[in-house]
Amino acid sequence: MANLNKVFLMGNLTADPELRYTPKGTAVTDIRLAINRYYAGDNSERQEETTFVDVTLWNRQAEVAGNYLSKGRGVFVEGRLQLDSWEDKASGQKRTKLRVIGENIQLFPRGGEGDMGPLPLQQYQSAPGSNIRLLHI
Repeated sequence: MANLNKVFLMGNLTADPELRYTPKGTAVTDIRLAINRYYAGDNSERQEETTFVDVTLWNRQAEVAGNYLSKGRGVFVEGRLQLDSWEDKASGQKRTKLRVIGENIQLFPRGGEGDMGPLPLQQYQSAPGSNIRLLHI
C-alpha cells in the first residue's frame, strides 16, 4: 500500500516568528497559523471555525520566516506531519503532539499594500534549490 504524508495550509501568523539557531548553526523557527473555515450552520447562518496549527521551519525557510513574516501576515505552507512524543517530567505521563514540518513556504503580500514592489526576497526566488515564493493574489 502506498503512503503519502503531505500537508497544504494557508493561514495567518498568530505571533511574530522568533528565529533561532541550533548549536551546529542550523536555522529553525516555529510559527503558529490561524486557519479559518467558513460554513453554513443549522439555520443557514454563516459560521466560522478557527484551527491553530504549529509549524516548524528549518534552514532557509526559517531564516526567511524570521526576517520577513510578522503577526497577521498570510503564508502558504507545504509540508509533512510529524508526531513528537516525550515523557512529562512533572507527571511522568507520555505526551504527544502532532506538528507540521514546513518544507516550502509562500508569502502573501501584506494587507492593503497592493503591489509590494521589489523586495529583498526576490533574490531567493531564483536561487538554486530555493523553495520560497511570493504570492501576488
